[in-house]
Amino acid sequence: MEVDFSADVPIFLQVAEMIENAVLSGALQEDEQAPSTTEISVRCKINPATALKGITKLVDEGVLYKKRGLGMYVAKGARQKILEKRQRQFYEKYMQPLLHEAKKLELSYEQLAEMLRRGYTP
Repeated sequence: MEVDFSADVPIFLQVAEMIENAVLSGALQEDEQAPSTTEISVRCKINPATALKGITKLVDEGVLYKKRGLGMYVAKGARQKILEKRQRQFYEKYMQPLLHEAKKLELSYEQLAEMLRRGYTP
């Protein structure tokens, strides 16, 4: 876990994204304990309140849940929630501008699809 202190993205959002990435990669599984506020703050060299803010964001989104006295755990369906959110963000950030530019350039659907096929290697 590393935080980019020079990034435009607030640190608490970077913390939330790190935990989301761990869930997406399978490093954190459903019902598995997530890193504690203290663990994150020590590892990332950040204020514990900032780490807590990132964790709280994920609790509010239903990605994490609290077990009283034990800490935060990955919620059931967390991976799917993260995928859906990230796919929406991907569409808004990348696809909408791409489609807008494609229309300006009068690219057909077939031309655009071919360009995507050429550049896409899973």
